[in-house]
Amino acid sequence: MRSYLDPLAGTRFPLDVPRWRSDTGGPLLVTPGSGIAPADIDTSERSLWRYRSTLPVEVRDPISLGEGRTPLVARAYGGGRPSFKLEWCSPTGSFKDRGASVMLSVLRQQGVRAVIEDSSGNGGAAVACYGAAGGLDVTVFAPASTSPAKLAQARAYGARIELVEGPREASQEAAIAAAARGFYASHNWHPFFLEGVKTLAYEIWEDLGFRAPDHVIVPVGAGSTLLGCFLGFSELHAAGQIPRLPRIHASQPLNCSPLDAAWRGETDRPVAPTVAEGAAIRNPLRLAQMLEAVRDSGGSTVAVSEDGILAAHASLARSGLYAEPTSALAAAAYDRLVRRGAILPEELAVVVLTGSGLKSPRS
Repeated sequence: MRSYLDPLAGTRFPLDVPRWRSDTGGPLLVTPGSGIAPADIDTSERSLWRYRSTLPVEVRDPISLGEGRTPLVARAYGGGRPSFKLEWCSPTGSFKDRGASVMLSVLRQQGVRAVIEDSSGNGGAAVACYGAAGGLDVTVFAPASTSPAKLAQARAYGARIELVEGPREASQEAAIAAAARGFYASHNWHPFFLEGVKTLAYEIWEDLGFRAPDHVIVPVGAGSTLLGCFLGFSELHAAGQIPRLPRIHASQPLNCSPLDAAWRGETDRPVAPTVAEGAAIRNPLRLAQMLEAVRDSGGSTVAVSEDGILAAHASLARSGLYAEPTSALAAAAYDRLVRRGAILPEELAVVVLTGSGLKSPRS
C-alpha cells in the first residue's frame, strides 16, 4: 500500500489523512508506484486523467478542465531537431494545471473546502482556477512586489490575494501561519502536486509511441517539472515499459541557480534578479531530491545568462513558439548541450516549454 514518505527520515504516513509536511517539518513524497502498460490508459479521457491508474489513491470525481494532452511539436532549433512539449496549452497557460488538478481533487475528496497557496505567478493562477472549478475557497499569498498583471488571473477566478512585504520566502511564511483558516495546499510542498506533474512523463511516453526520449530538458525553479518527470519515467522503467530513464537536464538562470551551484560544488554563488521569474527560487525545498534525479538519470545542469535567456526567448518566437522567459531556459540549455556534444544530432530530445509568453508580456 502506498503512503506519504519523509525522504530524509524514512517515516511513512497514511494517505487518507490530509497532510502537507512530515512531523519534523520537512517536505514529503509519495512512495513510488509500479507504473502502467499502454492497456491501462483510459483512452476515453482527453486529459491527464487518462493516467489515473498511476495515482496512489482512487479519485472518484476529479476536478478537470481538460488539462494535459498538450502538443509535442518537432522543430529545427539550435543545431538539432528537438520536440517541444507545449505545456502552455493547458487551461491557465502553464504546466502547473497538472499538479493543481490532482492535488485539489484529492483534497476535496478528503473533505478540504478552503485552501491557502503562496505564489508569485503560475502556481497561484492554477490553484485559483481549479479551486473555482471545484467549489473550493482559495487564498493566495504573494510578494507585494509581484506584477499586478500576474495576479489578475488568480483574482479573476475569485481567489483572495494577500500581498506580503519582503522576499518570496516571506509570502510562504505568511501562508503557513494562516493555515489555521484553510489547508495549506502549496504547489511547492504538497506531494500530490508532483503526482499530477508526473503525468507529463507518461504523456511524453505515449506521444512517442510508448518509448522514452533520449533526453528531456526542463526549466527548474522549485523543481516540480524535474521531479515529476523523474517520478513518471522511473515508474515506467520499474514496470519494464522503457529500457532506461531518459537523461534529464535541468536549466536555471545563472542569476538564481542553486541546483546548478550544488551540482558543481559551489557554496557561495551570488543571487540577482532574473527575467526568468518562475525559476527565481533561492532555496528550493527539494534540492536533495533534485540532485538525485539529475544524477540517477545521467543528466546535467545548465546555468543560462540573462542575455542567453532573452536570445532563446526571441529565437523561439521567431520559430512560432511564444514561451515565457522561464520556458526559454530549456531551449537555451538544449542549444548549449548540442554544441557541447552532450546531445547528439541523431538522439531524440524533448524540450518542455512550461508556460505561455502571454504570462510575461513585458519581456
